[in-house]
Amino acid sequence: MNNVKVIIWGLGAMGGGMADMLLKKKGVDIVGVAGRGKKIGTSMYDYIKTERGDRPDVIIGAAEDVIKPGAADVVLLCTDSYTKEAFPRMKFILEQGINVITSAEEMAYPQAQSPELAEELDKIAKANGVSVLGTGINPGLIMDLMVLIWTGCMENVEHIVSRRVNSLSPFGPVVMAEQGIGITEEEFYLRKAGKGSGHLSGHVGFAESVGMICDGIGWELDEFKQDMEPIITDVDRKSPYGFAAAGNVAGVAMKAWGYKDGKCMIEMDHPQQIEPEQVGVQTGDYVIIDGTPAVNVLNTPEIDGGIGTIAMCVNMIPQIINAEPGLHTMLTLPVPRAIMGDMRDRINPDKKIAK
Repeated sequence: MNNVKVIIWGLGAMGGGMADMLLKKKGVDIVGVAGRGKKIGTSMYDYIKTERGDRPDVIIGAAEDVIKPGAADVVLLCTDSYTKEAFPRMKFILEQGINVITSAEEMAYPQAQSPELAEELDKIAKANGVSVLGTGINPGLIMDLMVLIWTGCMENVEHIVSRRVNSLSPFGPVVMAEQGIGITEEEFYLRKAGKGSGHLSGHVGFAESVGMICDGIGWELDEFKQDMEPIITDVDRKSPYGFAAAGNVAGVAMKAWGYKDGKCMIEMDHPQQIEPEQVGVQTGDYVIIDGTPAVNVLNTPEIDGGIGTIAMCVNMIPQIINAEPGLHTMLTLPVPRAIMGDMRDRINPDKKIAK
């Protein structure tokens, strides 16, 4: 079997990291990179950590010139956070007859907020005999799939707390803007009220994580709420893609709650900021489930969000290639696992697109 062939669309912090990871793996080739602006016509190796060496060069091109029928087995799409914004790109890829894995957070469980678009993606994928998946570290693993896995050892689930205290430092400029890194506290509250000069999303994915968990175990909630507050720094903080002066916003503390008959059934708690270690904040991932038996799991420090998202997208390549056509989530595919051997050993030859 020929090597698995991958195209990357968007060579920022996440897409570039995926390129670096893929170049370390056996049985897989990066056959194209789609970009825009000044990157078009330049080498992929100008934007990643791995040196070209004696490898064939990969020149960045416009999506319509790179993503063509039969060109690849999968496209890793790393351009958006929201289903609505990613939809035209996913539609284009699927219509070329190529599988898609996207890091767009809302695509981890698009049924939660965009059921019509989710249904349309499912139809497009099936019509073209390919599959689409959204995944990452969160949503996609830490605050949803891992929770579901732990409920597998329980007779009864009464209440869930999923908490992630993490660093935003590995993420790129899009995430920095979405989190309001570096803006004033006043501007934060203006944007939160929809009156500021820019968009403020905080963490994207609570609705998706709660939807995945509840559908996974069979809970039907009456109400879902979420809120966010700024994390103000008292020292200057600088990450690779963000800067917050003392007195300004260094992160966002996000919370969400799901209710049934007035009772809180599930809580999501996610304070995230750049360079948390500068102010003595210990990162970590927590799953606390009341029921029979009770579950209380802590991993500290946190699983690195940047590496984790990169790895989740790359490690799910075999699952999405082998999947039945349609829209998939982490609920519908085999669990993620590291690829330490030849990626081709994980691939069903009948499912391979790029022969």
